[in-house]
Amino acid sequence: MTRIVTIVVFLMLFTNYDAVAQQQVDTVGVTDTLVMLAIVENGDTTLTMQLPEVNVFAMRFFDNKHDIRKVQRLIYHVKKAYPFAKLAGIKLREYDEILLAAKNDRERRKIMRRAEKELNEQFGGDLKDLTFTQGKILLKLIDRETENTSYDLVKGLRGGFTAFFYQGFARIWGYNLKDEYDPKGEDELIETIVVLIEKGQL
Repeated sequence: MTRIVTIVVFLMLFTNYDAVAQQQVDTVGVTDTLVMLAIVENGDTTLTMQLPEVNVFAMRFFDNKHDIRKVQRLIYHVKKAYPFAKLAGIKLREYDEILLAAKNDRERRKIMRRAEKELNEQFGGDLKDLTFTQGKILLKLIDRETENTSYDLVKGLRGGFTAFFYQGFARIWGYNLKDEYDPKGEDELIETIVVLIEKGQL
């Protein structure tokens, strides 16, 4: 399979090269040349070119219906939670700039209360509709988007006591605001789903 893919890629590249070379000949005349890098070994010349790096993501194949259903449900949950995580990243960057311009802690707290009220009015209803699983995924994806756990965000924006209170409350309901996103371990499948969503393939 690998040899077939390699051959197809080379055919595509050289077909493209021939088209470019022909176009150059047609437009500027036969006397002009196209310069390409090449390696000469034992009298054989091999053209070389630098290809851009490509990341390949694909869903794993699953053997039984139970696993397939489980992955389909995970895709559904990630699609529900991901837009909110993306929005959290955007809003955090917006408010970071506003908070940096704040003159003192009092003004900073005022800005945060206003931001909280604004977000609650705009998205509170939708967030309440998320299921338990979607909420857990959202906490992970917020860490992915902001590079901070939800606990660290609350602590940075509202203080250590509020973060401690929210963490205690969250633990009662089975959440953990300190959960970190692990794209190469526990959350590898979520990462694959997110990348496929971002590429428009899901």
